[in-house]
Amino acid sequence: MMSAVYRDRLDALLASGQRRILGIAGAPGSGKSTLAQALLEQAGDRAVVLPMDGYHLSNAQLARLGRAARKGAEDTFDSAGYVHLLTRLHGQAQQASGEVVYAPQFLREIEEAIAAAIAVPPEVQLIITEGNYLLLERGHWARVRSLLDECWYVEIDTALRVERLIARHMQYGRSREQATAWVLGSDETNAALIETTRRRADLVFRWD
Repeated sequence: MMSAVYRDRLDALLASGQRRILGIAGAPGSGKSTLAQALLEQAGDRAVVLPMDGYHLSNAQLARLGRAARKGAEDTFDSAGYVHLLTRLHGQAQQASGEVVYAPQFLREIEEAIAAAIAVPPEVQLIITEGNYLLLERGHWARVRSLLDECWYVEIDTALRVERLIARHMQYGRSREQATAWVLGSDETNAALIETTRRRADLVFRWD
């Protein structure tokens, strides 16, 4: 259950009367999407969730670039495209009356993003965007923080986070050995980088 502290922060964002963007950052497996969904349930139709994962490069592009073995690293996303989306949604004045903005959504079942899968109507007050690199200070990622009204960093016990990641990879077809190798290699390399961005968050949300 979400504590009153976080509910109050959410209520303050919704009470402003203006479009707000809340970022949820954290390492792979930390529970970002779970928190985003809980916030969405609290806010109802006043909010929409836009995961950063929708900007994964396609598997074909990753293969062309020689980055398939590092899928999930900072350079395996269309970070400029993600920044463009946030810029377009930043403040309702940026979104014309009656205009619906469409965003991509990543489907783990096929390991690909689907274009225009998420609709954002102009009356939506709160954009909840979650992802690994919202607080990173290099490349196009460095522009994300200025587009967020708040950003929360999500933490969880490391051993639990790693086990959850292994289980996730196994759910989508990897053997335990393959899943463990991927998590302790690629995912944990990314997690170490993401941890360095924690200090830029407005608050830390820790799962008990």
